[in-house]
Amino acid sequence: MEVPGKVFVVTGAGSGIGREVALGLLALGARVAAADLSASGLAGTVERAGRDADRLSTHEINVTDAAAVDRLPEAVLEAHGSIDGLLNVAGIIQPFVPFTELARADIDRVLMVNFWGVVHTTRAFLPELLSRPAAALVNVSSMGAFIPVPGQTVYGASKAAVKLLTEGLHAELRDTPVRVTVVFPGAVATSITTNSGVHIPAVAGGNDNAANARVLPPQEAAAIIIKGMRKGAYRVLVGSDAKVMDWFTRLVPERAMTTIADRMAGLLRR
Repeated sequence: MEVPGKVFVVTGAGSGIGREVALGLLALGARVAAADLSASGLAGTVERAGRDADRLSTHEINVTDAAAVDRLPEAVLEAHGSIDGLLNVAGIIQPFVPFTELARADIDRVLMVNFWGVVHTTRAFLPELLSRPAAALVNVSSMGAFIPVPGQTVYGASKAAVKLLTEGLHAELRDTPVRVTVVFPGAVATSITTNSGVHIPAVAGGNDNAANARVLPPQEAAAIIIKGMRKGAYRVLVGSDAKVMDWFTRLVPERAMTTIADRMAGLLRR
């Protein structure tokens, strides 16, 4: 779909990939409603937007709060007059511990943000998107949705749920104006660990996303996501690690799992 003059809602827009997606859309001439839990993060996005900030509105919101999310479309319409796209980028990871040691509160938090947050925003904005001549719905899953990482079992499950939710929506909305895209980032240099309140143990030869590949700058990841949205792509793989592991898990799924599990076993705190 075309970007100039269109209105896009971006969650997680206070930092990392979400911020860069918002800024990238603004640079292409779009109007953006930036949503995030962090007021200071949103202020940083406004500062980075510079002269484009006159086409940017900010909305401090917790995506796990269904009632608050239900009110968000009205606020965006008041600020911009229409809504042409929703990009769900907000997400967190879990503490790096085995499933048996993961607190129920941490399980609930990861599922609420990563899965239910996407459900809430999609339900809130989809009626408006369906009313447009052309619209986009983009949900960011993770490479962890198709390759398990030690100590991130619930995170991976939450992102796998986003994958299947998005693919189901793609199937249901094929004959509508809404193009649905699921995104699988690999290793991207963001502050997700800090935002999640999580420490990543050092692992020789590895990286945060367990693929031992080049870590993408968030600006580059955002550009790939925006390009995929503009093309109306079904799936978008972000980074060479995501592409390699997508192929590897299709070809020899158990071997792919054991390779990553062995390489990244040191992520688990003992």
